[in-house]
Amino acid sequence: MSDLILVRHGQATPFEADTDRLSVLGERQARAVGEALTAQGVRPTHVLHGALVRQRRTAELAAEGRDWPTPTLDPRLSEFDGDGLVGTLAPLLARQDAEFAALVGAFREHRDSPERNRHFQRLLEALAAAWQAGRVTHPEVEGWADFRARVRDALGDVLRLPSGTVAVVFTSGGVIGLAVALALDAPDASALRLNWRVKNGSLTRLTFGGGRLSLDTFNEEGHLPPDLRSWR
Repeated sequence: MSDLILVRHGQATPFEADTDRLSVLGERQARAVGEALTAQGVRPTHVLHGALVRQRRTAELAAEGRDWPTPTLDPRLSEFDGDGLVGTLAPLLARQDAEFAALVGAFREHRDSPERNRHFQRLLEALAAAWQAGRVTHPEVEGWADFRARVRDALGDVLRLPSGTVAVVFTSGGVIGLAVALALDAPDASALRLNWRVKNGSLTRLTFGGGRLSLDTFNEEGHLPPDLRSWR
């Protein structure tokens, strides 16, 4: 049997001009992941990450000073196009759905308030559900079916690695949620519901072999002290 450890990247900067970089907290979370895995005796045979800066940088910081394999880029492990959803699809959906337009208005009203995250989450969940169902599309934004297919392909390549593999994959919540849903043979809607719960720097562990993928743990954060825990 082999082990697959999915690591969500450290905290990024979703409300800044550059959303694809680690915050100071995110860098600390990334280093803590490396320290925890080393303390647990994890010796990766493969380290992979998606194409996003926040994924690559988390992998680099976690591996820093450790005798790990050189991290390998696999673009299929990148997150779904969150910027495209918010920047391109949200205005389209708002024009055709009055309830969603109200969510957009509420978020704008609270953008600079302590309630920002709560209103943004409501907006994002409704938007992602419409995107997943194909109710709002755009040629420049990857659709759910394409996202699902590429993540499934990437996981398929991992499952073909030799017995005894310990693969540590630095990715994002959407990829992790989908991987868990696929392992559980759960419906696609479950992938998004799982995604919303994946915390920064968390660990999700799976075992694979003989073509099977089994979930062991989901969204571990016990390796992070309370001051290093974050959701967005």
